[in-house]
Amino acid sequence: MEQILALNNMTASRAVVIGIRTKSDFIAGAKALMIESLKDKMSSSVAHFIFIKKDGQVREAFGTTNRSLVAKHVTGTGVSRENYFTSAYFDVEKGQWRSFRWESIVKIL
Repeated sequence: MEQILALNNMTASRAVVIGIRTKSDFIAGAKALMIESLKDKMSSSVAHFIFIKKDGQVREAFGTTNRSLVAKHVTGTGVSRENYFTSAYFDVEKGQWRSFRWESIVKIL
């Protein structure tokens, strides 16, 4: 059976940036789709995922963007992290907003 993959504009934009940073179209596509899946999961619940921090450390995170879970932590004064080629999430362990670089995502658990 053939599978058809449809990318939305944001996923395609992420793939371009990741491709430039990793010099691999294959990695770019895989990571862009992984981020899309992670963002969907975080919008409805707490997601468990792994990424590589800028300093090279492996970071295991539990994060969400679910409005009912983070409402008291949203001020509405920030600039979207997407403008900086990163994705924001509320770290439920630290109780603070964090972000990860798109190319640094490793795995969704």
